[in-house]
Amino acid sequence: MIHEVDEALRLLLVEGGVQEGGVELVFDPPTRDWAARRNVPTISVFLYALREDAARRQVGWAEEYDADGLVVARRSTPHWFELAYLVTAWTNRPQDEHRLLSAALRCLVASDALPGRLLTGTLARLGLTVGLRTAGPGEGAPSVSDVWSALGGEMKPSVDLRVVAPLATDPELAAPAVTDGLLLRTEDHLPAPESAAARAEAGPARRLRYEGAEPRRDGFAAPRERPLPPGRRRRGGAPR
Repeated sequence: MIHEVDEALRLLLVEGGVQEGGVELVFDPPTRDWAARRNVPTISVFLYALREDAARRQVGWAEEYDADGLVVARRSTPHWFELAYLVTAWTNRPQDEHRLLSAALRCLVASDALPGRLLTGTLARLGLTVGLRTAGPGEGAPSVSDVWSALGGEMKPSVDLRVVAPLATDPELAAPAVTDGLLLRTEDHLPAPESAAARAEAGPARRLRYEGAEPRRDGFAAPRERPLPPGRRRRGGAPR
């Protein structure tokens, strides 16, 4: 799921024209050594925190269907996680960095969710909304100053980006649909005790097939007359 969110963010920024003019788009941590090796304008989208959104946790099962509408698998409801990214721009001049970071910010705030056309893999198959919150309150994750301290670099302008995405669980295959009829064997009497030799002597079983038959509430059994309690009578008939 994490790599699928990375890919969706990359496609979103590319569509917004952020990579025009030879700008590189990377997901590397902006450490001091990394920054010293930069020689082209770069935007870093660094994932620095990941936590489950417990408020969205649900209990239950979701079913998957094939083209004929039959259940083929069941999976538990997905877990939701919040991914925190630190978006920064790197050039030789602060003015150029601000211009590049502004272009990324304009692209990210254009929507509250990642467009469905950009989702791949399990995110695309689930068909759920992947939320996007840009430069919002930084709750439930390390502060930006703590992140810069851990990276060993000096603070610089950055955008705090949060993505809320579902993590699909492994499916459990459903039992195949029953398509064969009932096995039925008729005998004048039941051998006692029944043995393999007795079953062989009775002959092969026959399989009932219900071609053209429609099941009723009580199955495929033929309708039958049900006796009435003493003293009761059917409509239009004499007491029984």
